[in-house]
Amino acid sequence: MGPDIETLIQKISRLPGLGQRSARRIVVHMIKNKNKENIFDPIMACMKKVSDNVKICPLCFNVDTFTGNSCSICSDDSRKKDLICIVETITDLWAIERTFCFKGQYHVLDGLLSSLENRGPEVLRLEELNERCEKQNVSEIVIALSATVEGQTTNHYIRNFFKDKHNIKITSLAHGIPIGGELDYLDDATLFTAFSARG
Repeated sequence: MGPDIETLIQKISRLPGLGQRSARRIVVHMIKNKNKENIFDPIMACMKKVSDNVKICPLCFNVDTFTGNSCSICSDDSRKKDLICIVETITDLWAIERTFCFKGQYHVLDGLLSSLENRGPEVLRLEELNERCEKQNVSEIVIALSATVEGQTTNHYIRNFFKDKHNIKITSLAHGIPIGGELDYLDDATLFTAFSARG
């Protein structure tokens, strides 16, 4: 194996969910099929396009390719501006969007509270969310966090933060979310049920 191939395997193996073995399989497949499927050029073109055009939305912190002042969800007039769902990650947002059960807007955290990993309240971006709530007359915040210790701690902190602010109803996902479960790994039906039965 040449140094260029080894370097490509190393780069791919650093991606989440992939190790050395998976990276080797991917690289071998790409090399074996490079003439048959022209696999390298479309992937490189797509990665370049995303790298050049993707932005972080200044309102909700979603990532998207957009030309205006906000992402496609925030700028969609058909979505409810008075309903905001708090999620930990962008992949959690995508998981909820796949269910088509939520028609509001989002607030993406920069992580969950964790004393072990030295993550304090600043990762929650609650001042920015509070400002949005005032501007948009938000009536409900849905806390859609994983049912882990960090998720529950963060849920409690957010509830306390908004306790006496703006008369906002705070709800959480309910039935169907197992303790220790992460949203991105749940099936669409479970997420749909959790949203429908939130309380």
